[in-house]
Amino acid sequence: MPVYTCTTVQSTLDAQTRANLAGELTRIHSMINHVPGTYVNVVFHELAADEVYTDGEPAKPLLINGWVRTGHPEAQTSQLVAEIASAATRVTGIPAQRVLVVIQNSPAHFAIEGGRVLPAPGEEEAWLRAQRDGS
Repeated sequence: MPVYTCTTVQSTLDAQTRANLAGELTRIHSMINHVPGTYVNVVFHELAADEVYTDGEPAKPLLINGWVRTGHPEAQTSQLVAEIASAATRVTGIPAQRVLVVIQNSPAHFAIEGGRVLPAPGEEEAWLRAQRDGS
């Protein structure tokens, strides 16, 4: 359900670091929003060095843009963004000053996964049950 897109300059993160970061994003999201890790999608997007700028100058940030369903408590989202930012620095070695984490949201019914409209936060069990039952 949630989608995290991690954008970097090419060759910033090796395969093992990407795997470790994806694992941490999944663990953190699952723990804070109380959903199974199977719900969490992490995508890595690498751009050429001349395609990423900060303050009008070529830069090498780590940009993490997360999409979640509207309805999670604000305190949870604040905790989510803080823990992801901390994990990003810890896992990648990229200084905190070069890490930007943004969590965006929209209503669950604005997204479809597996051919089904997503459930609102807290309604996941019924959604999964209906999926298993073929409803």
